[in-house]
Amino acid sequence: MGASDGDSNWNADVRGESEAERLDRNFDDLLQELRVSQNGTQILFAFLLTVPFSNGFHKVTSFERGLYFATLLLAALSAAMLIAPAVMHRVLFRQHMKAQLMRTAGLVALGGQGLLTLTVTGAVMLVGSFIYNVTVGIVFSVVTLAWWTGWFFAVPVQMRRHRDRLDTSSSN
Repeated sequence: MGASDGDSNWNADVRGESEAERLDRNFDDLLQELRVSQNGTQILFAFLLTVPFSNGFHKVTSFERGLYFATLLLAALSAAMLIAPAVMHRVLFRQHMKAQLMRTAGLVALGGQGLLTLTVTGAVMLVGSFIYNVTVGIVFSVVTLAWWTGWFFAVPVQMRRHRDRLDTSSSN
């Protein structure tokens, strides 16, 4: 997550930003991005907390009960990682560690997004299995996992690779 010298120079030249201003802007951007994920994760987690208390929960199989609990745990872990950057900031406030915070918070946020992807996948598998059967749950959860992984990770990685290829060909 740390800026290379080229990135720092670009930000200074194009944006007129100092390193401190860039780090502040980057952290603000990260928190703005996390607001979207935090709300969805917290709502999903709250929903999962209520499931065992619903009338139909006694009908779930032992597989579905285990899947439910695994999904609940994934939601809890995801929520923690998506909230963590704000807490890290508060703990490190006025410690002049913004660069280290950005590196760590960015990685923690990506981990939280990965866990969120698994949480949604688990929830889809649970509902598909409960409503139809395990096979339907697995099929739709695999489709969900591929869809979320594609948009969250594969598309941006492909965009970076494309940019890197353009940068390499233009510098030759």
